[in-house]
Amino acid sequence: MNENVLVIGGGQNSEHEVSLASAAAVGSALRSRGFEVTAVTIARDGTWIEEGIALGAGAAGSLAAAVALIGRADVVFPAVHGALGEDGALASLCALAHTPVVGSGPGTGAIGMDKWVTKLVAGAAGISTAPGILIRADDIDDLEFDEDVVVKPVSAGSSYGVTLVREAALLRPALRTAAEYDRRILVERVMRGREIDVAVLRDADGTVWAPPPLEIHAEGLFDTAAKYDGSARFTVPAVLGEADRRALTGAALTMFEALGCAGVARMDFFLTDDGPVLNEVNTMPGMTAASQVPRMFQAAGVAYPDLVARLVAGAVVPVRDAAPNLA
Repeated sequence: MNENVLVIGGGQNSEHEVSLASAAAVGSALRSRGFEVTAVTIARDGTWIEEGIALGAGAAGSLAAAVALIGRADVVFPAVHGALGEDGALASLCALAHTPVVGSGPGTGAIGMDKWVTKLVAGAAGISTAPGILIRADDIDDLEFDEDVVVKPVSAGSSYGVTLVREAALLRPALRTAAEYDRRILVERVMRGREIDVAVLRDADGTVWAPPPLEIHAEGLFDTAAKYDGSARFTVPAVLGEADRRALTGAALTMFEALGCAGVARMDFFLTDDGPVLNEVNTMPGMTAASQVPRMFQAAGVAYPDLVARLVAGAVVPVRDAAPNLA
């Protein structure tokens, strides 16, 4: 196989290091399957770097040089989580260059990164989400709550800026922390239930399916520290009754189609006494072999290198990326 895949890592946001790990793992897996891999990194200042050498001068100059790499690639694998990556920015660049890209198109990426709009789409699709409100950073001092809430930036990943608030005195510090990542802030009621992730994959032939769900076991909030310090445990397959499994998988598949996702996406739920409650959607989830999504596919008999190869096989030029399908 001599198909050239341009793997992009890094990025200009708080998930830079996580994205580097995903990109390195993806590149290694693709090489093991015979792909020709070109690896580039987007530095925190926006400079594109190949083999330690900046492509052009500054962010704009290196981006112009990087466009040539995108044009020469057979497929682009943008393993960049968060803003200016997962939010559809890199998919847009590939769409303009008419280069196939792994993952969801520009519109879907933008909506998936926006937790507030995702809630609206979920509601229209008949999927429950936690009750919450949207506020602007300028309105922090006007907000009061008399119950436990979770405060989170509207568009950020890896739980950066997310705080569980159980005391009124801690609300404003939590809001200020979230405002460091986004000027729009989501304040949600705390959901009581098991934390269950469901991965969904669209294969090259159009088949959409989900491997066994995964359960997260963490002390308190599954925040950034818990995600990366090794304290959280995962059970895959999650121990679920047939009714709960069907409800979770059905909700994940419905959300995947409602958003118009491509490639792979991870849907995060709380399994409550009243059924699944969607927490958030990740259209470019963590992609190291130890990340949740590859663990779920491993449980379905799909090894990590095979999963990555299937994602490349399903890459398309996102020229017809549309608004969410709520029919």
